[in-house]
Amino acid sequence: MRILFFGSFPDYQMQLANALCKKEGVESIFLASAIPGDVIGTVDKKLILHLPVVKNPAIHPANFLSLLNLFKTISKHNPDVVHLQLGNGRMVNLLIFMYCKMIKRYPVVVTFHDVKLHPGEESRWSQFLRYLIRKNANEIIVHGEALKEEMIKEYSLPDDKVHAIQFGEHEVAPFRRYYRDDIIEKGNLVLFFGRIVEYKGLEYLIKAEPTIVREVGGAKIVIAGARDSFLKYENMIGDRKESFIIHNYHISYKEAAELFQECSVVVLPYTEASQSGVIPTAYGFMKPVVVTNVGSIPNVVDEGITGFIVPPKDPQAIADAVVKLLKNEGLRKQMGQNAYKKLKKDFAWDKIVEDTLEIYSLSIKNVKHNA
Repeated sequence: MRILFFGSFPDYQMQLANALCKKEGVESIFLASAIPGDVIGTVDKKLILHLPVVKNPAIHPANFLSLLNLFKTISKHNPDVVHLQLGNGRMVNLLIFMYCKMIKRYPVVVTFHDVKLHPGEESRWSQFLRYLIRKNANEIIVHGEALKEEMIKEYSLPDDKVHAIQFGEHEVAPFRRYYRDDIIEKGNLVLFFGRIVEYKGLEYLIKAEPTIVREVGGAKIVIAGARDSFLKYENMIGDRKESFIIHNYHISYKEAAELFQECSVVVLPYTEASQSGVIPTAYGFMKPVVVTNVGSIPNVVDEGITGFIVPPKDPQAIADAVVKLLKNEGLRKQMGQNAYKKLKKDFAWDKIVEDTLEIYSLSIKNVKHNA
């Protein structure tokens, strides 16, 4: 089987492609995405990397020439199935999708990492693009049963077109590469990690801080992630800056590994989400999590075993869960060990690859049947 990968989430594409390369019957994988150097790692001999050079603005003539060259290369590779990882709406993704689906008539499988775009990320263009792709995809993948039900209900799709496959541990390996035995938990550090946008609910962790610090002496909230304007959160923190450690910039894998090793608990106070790669990353460093009951996130957290699940927009519930973990080292360590075991069982690439290959085969069969 020859496979074409393209779209968003290059780190996820790379990890899934590497896992697929290990399977018998996978002849080659053509990966047409801009893959960051620190994600590439070891390239399997079955994996063909096409790293497009994108110039600004988007209408730069070089981009059109690059796209035409990509079309020729795709045609030469002649994949049996095409797999698009879809995030926000990008014109290039639609153009490649339409070329593969409408002109070459390849079976196309699309992974929607979010059933609906996050608040603040919607636009008429992105909604239209996602509509076209959703309507014309042969098979659709989402990360969790809750998201499958939402996709079917929200867009009136047939049950057999949408498939739930577990989110993989795609971000764990790049972080774990920088694990160091000499870095230990500093004690009472509460980590918020990732891109800082409204739906991540950082304000509710900030509101939970007074209770956490009052109950646990020396506790600090570590905020690690980029945001263009952090002023809103600085104003919320006010004169309590001594209780916060702020890294308001893009965090490298190396620095992030140190943050995960040093913290005691990882908090995801999201108000809306589909899933999060922060959870398997926390599990990879044997850290328990406190998460909110949104999207498919509760599906990957075992209540009281790998973490605690609390209602969204509830600072008191967040504080209570965090304090419980900070005050009980034995419970915290046991939950961290449970988290790592869950990572290696439920997030393992072997099962994800098997399920993905079944969907590829189904898409090929259905296209041949309808030809």
